[in-house]
Amino acid sequence: MIETDGETCDMDATDQAILSALRRDARASYSDLAHLLGLSRTTVRARVEKMRAEGHILGFTVVLKEDAARDPVRAMMMIGIEGRGTDRILRQLSGLPEVRALHSTNGRWDVIAELGTTDLERLDAVLGRIRAMGGVTTSETSLLLSTKRSS
Repeated sequence: MIETDGETCDMDATDQAILSALRRDARASYSDLAHLLGLSRTTVRARVEKMRAEGHILGFTVVLKEDAARDPVRAMMMIGIEGRGTDRILRQLSGLPEVRALHSTNGRWDVIAELGTTDLERLDAVLGRIRAMGGVTTSETSLLLSTKRSS
């Protein structure tokens, strides 16, 4: 998996194709990528290095089978927070072992929490704990049924 900063405005179709191939296999060699994309190895290497230097590619990660098995129940919880309690609630959420990531956002929701549990009962329990936090005014949760990698 490739982590990017979300800014792709100055990347062209070749950069996007390289990123797409790396999302499918972050361990692909420059030679393999070059062959797959019809580019030279030197071009692929230079493009990847440039995207890393510019901060478009932040790193490469490994997704372990144990990580996927650990969280057979995954959900996204959108949370509305009253007043200025966001920092306090973010600290409380960070302390919950079921919270995999936290995202600030705009619009209707203040925070989106990625949750992972071993079963629905544990998900229900953590949802209840989050809803009971002082300052949480509203929430909406969606179960993640499947995940498709973008290409």
